[in-house]
Amino acid sequence: MFSLLLRAVKKLPKEYRFELGSQIVRAGISVILNIAEGSGKATDKELNRYFNIALGSLNETLAAVDILKDNSFITNEEFNAFFKKINEISS
Repeated sequence: MFSLLLRAVKKLPKEYRFELGSQIVRAGISVILNIAEGSGKATDKELNRYFNIALGSLNETLAAVDILKDNSFITNEEFNAFFKKINEISS
């Protein structure tokens, strides 16, 4: 998913690349890092807390990708690829 995000951000017009692009990249990184951090916790309760945070970041990523689609920065095909990956990760 992260490589898809980077490709989409690179295609953004310069005036959107910093604010929107940076937010999208940070949300995608947050998913990965929270799963990694939670995996190192001692209890299931702690692990689940980090999974919930990662799920929130995943939803944020999906919302940002939807913004890209609505503003024609990505195609419907690209959006569907994101949606599929996000659905796989969240299942």
